[in-house]
Amino acid sequence: MASDLIIRNIRLLTPVGPAPRAGGRQRELQSIPDAVVVSRAGRITYAGPSSDRPKTASKAARTIRIDGRGGTLVPGFVDPHTHVVYAGDRRSELTRRLAGATYREIADEGGGILSTVAATRKASEAVLVHETRTRLDEMLACGTTTAEAKSGYALETEGEMRMLRAIRALDRSHPVDLVPTFLGAHEVPPEYRGRRAEYVRLVIDNMIPAVASARLAAWCDVFCEEGVFTPDESRAILEAGRRAGLKLRIHADELGASGGSEVAAGVGARSADHLVHTPPAAMKAMARADVVATLLPCAAFYLKLGRFAPARAFIDTGVPLALATDVNPGGGFSPSMPFAMALACFGMSLTFEEALVGATLNAAYAIDRHESVGSLEPGKLMDAVLVDGDAINLIRIGAPAIRLVVKRGRVVSGRSRRNG
Repeated sequence: MASDLIIRNIRLLTPVGPAPRAGGRQRELQSIPDAVVVSRAGRITYAGPSSDRPKTASKAARTIRIDGRGGTLVPGFVDPHTHVVYAGDRRSELTRRLAGATYREIADEGGGILSTVAATRKASEAVLVHETRTRLDEMLACGTTTAEAKSGYALETEGEMRMLRAIRALDRSHPVDLVPTFLGAHEVPPEYRGRRAEYVRLVIDNMIPAVASARLAAWCDVFCEEGVFTPDESRAILEAGRRAGLKLRIHADELGASGGSEVAAGVGARSADHLVHTPPAAMKAMARADVVATLLPCAAFYLKLGRFAPARAFIDTGVPLALATDVNPGGGFSPSMPFAMALACFGMSLTFEEALVGATLNAAYAIDRHESVGSLEPGKLMDAVLVDGDAINLIRIGAPAIRLVVKRGRVVSGRSRRNG
């Protein structure tokens, strides 16, 4: 079989088989010490021991051959929760937070989400694309090859659609594949304060039909939290999204036990995200409903919440666990999935293997891309990260562990040694 990319002299470390992984299976990885991965037209044709590689795989003209020099090849990271598209800059809030201000105090004084809303409403689609491209470049350099991207910083119909059009434009022009999520229910905008029921109706009756009709989003999300959207409001919004043909996910239990995890189980959402304060009974309901727990340790770290999501309890309860960065202007300051993995290991007591599955196959399942990405297996996209030495070097934050990033069979970041 002809090939256009061969990476040899590597250890292959990847989950294999169906998704999602839950319980003890969350840590199962295939490890092949002397391996080769071959792809054609951006898809993997062989991934396994070098001794078993089909001999015809190297006969194609213009085949790129990369010597892995004993490094480890892992799947490209999948980031299943980001707010990467926005305008404006809120890094001044980080300084205030380090001086002791809380998330709620900053929001009550005009900062937080509504500060970004004001800037994003003024930004054109071209500006959003331009400013987001740099952030995607940073994510790519950290190994992310597929990412979810939300609207939610316009909170008006045309502005939300403008954000989603920017996501579509970037998906077509940037190496990172983007999965679009409508999050009109991210906050109640200032002009609807005191009229929140009217805003909920606007989301349900106007925004969701417009977004779905234009086919701008695959998912519908809502921020279920005290002071934002109630469980009943969240359920109504998600059910409207389902009727419009959108798949469901939810922000839940970040600042307190909001009831969002119960809503996720009740409506059959694919993923409930954050989950810092999820009660045990809600975990069991999520397990019964096959809801993924998408945990965002970077957000808890930067927001100084004082605790991380109870990852071990989710695994022990049988809930599939995914990891994400929560890239955003106010509390997701790191574009790095390896940093999220490091926090998950040292702050949430995951094993390295559990964190890697959470950043790859389970993360892909959380955004319904597990059939094409999340593992290095024949038929899937050739999305991969080559790590210098052992894969555990990924969580040596600050060390240059990632040698190169491959997207659809093409080196898109880093350095490689080719040989022919």
